[in-house]
Amino acid sequence: MLKQILSLGLLCLLFPNSFADTPALKWTLQQGLDKPESVVYDAARDRLYVSNVQGNPPEKDGKGYIATVSLDGKLLEKEWLKDLNAPKGMVIVGDKLYVSDVDALVEIDVVAAKITQRYEAKGAKFLNDVTADAQKNIYVSDMFDDKIYCLCDGKFAVWLSSAELTAPNGLLAEKNRLIVGSWGKIKEGFTTEVPGYLKAIDYQTKKISSLGSDKPVGNLDGVESDGKDGYYVSDWMVGKLFHFDAQGEATEIMKLKQGSADNLYLAEQHLLLIPMMLDNELKAFELK
Repeated sequence: MLKQILSLGLLCLLFPNSFADTPALKWTLQQGLDKPESVVYDAARDRLYVSNVQGNPPEKDGKGYIATVSLDGKLLEKEWLKDLNAPKGMVIVGDKLYVSDVDALVEIDVVAAKITQRYEAKGAKFLNDVTADAQKNIYVSDMFDDKIYCLCDGKFAVWLSSAELTAPNGLLAEKNRLIVGSWGKIKEGFTTEVPGYLKAIDYQTKKISSLGSDKPVGNLDGVESDGKDGYYVSDWMVGKLFHFDAQGEATEIMKLKQGSADNLYLAEQHLLLIPMMLDNELKAFELK
């Protein structure tokens, strides 16, 4: 037995990524959600906001809404805010919740639960994820047009347009760079000729580089910090969750179902939340 334990320890040292902790399911919310796409945590009010597309993701049909959920998986209010089109990515800055909505960025006062501004993006095709940097600039990806918009100094406009973005989806603002989860080279609809991988964009030069190798990984959706130097990244099409280390090396840590969307990781609670868009569920996993 001692020999087996020592052998296992040696393998862990040689292949540390092969023995990552498997997330343990903590709870599943199965009511009040309709094509949930993204989830964010409001620490000031200790609640989650979940965007629900409900209709067709690219369409402006007025069916979309945002639900509020407790950290223990209870539905607080199904239609906390409604009359959106197909809301997807979200970020909280102070008392404002910013939500992408097909071809607009919507600003919501979370205290009043009221839309206070709509920033139109003329010509946008499929606004998706949203993130904010330390200067409170709001970045939004346009997955079908290889663009990233920015609400900077009160103006919402294209910040970067490049085929190198290869269908940018997930965004994560860091101190000196913007991390982008690429969906990949799109062939038709949401299918790809070549899957995507993580990229990094320097704020000052806007130079795009691969995070690690440019080896295709998957149709990447949510990109979340692991609270250290790595990232938890979801693959929507095949339903996988990856962990990327600081060097950009990806390790599959969980197999889910198709539709695993824009995830959220709360480091203090060791809680990983994943909207399951096609199953109308929000799943919470514990990561120790």
